[in-house]
Amino acid sequence: MKATIGGKLKGRKQRRHKQTKLNLVSLMDIFTILVFFLLVNSSDVEVLQADKTITLPESTSTEKPETTTVVRVNGDQLLVGNRMIANVADIPADQEKIDPLLNELKYLASRAEPLPEEKQAVGRPVTILGDEEVPYALLKQIMNTCAAADFRDIDLAVTQAAPQDPAAPAAGR
Repeated sequence: MKATIGGKLKGRKQRRHKQTKLNLVSLMDIFTILVFFLLVNSSDVEVLQADKTITLPESTSTEKPETTTVVRVNGDQLLVGNRMIANVADIPADQEKIDPLLNELKYLASRAEPLPEEKQAVGRPVTILGDEEVPYALLKQIMNTCAAADFRDIDLAVTQAAPQDPAAPAAGR
């Protein structure tokens, strides 16, 4: 059987324009290695919401905090989660509790599930992210307010620093 002219032309075009085939085996190998690399290198690091206006103090503690309600305070604002509660300048220094913070924490506690009996003595957990320049008196007001709203399991967030060798002499002494 003879090939037609159209068949011959089609054969020539196919020979001239040979397309290269994609080698999927190598690509699958690369993705497999990448998946295992990402799985091995993903650790149990908990990252709190970054706030560029807060510089956390440093600590050498190795204990990791659990996920809790977050109270953030910098030089200007007091926030619970991402919600602004009050301006720091508007917080009276002579009061033991901060009323807007107390109202917000009581609201969050009312929306949460009831505490089990074993945790009622400790209270609800809260993490305070306080700028290292925030005065202690303000932090004390925030902690008193948290305790009044039944958030007595208080953690202060810090930046983890490398542990210092106790045998090494302190710098600057």
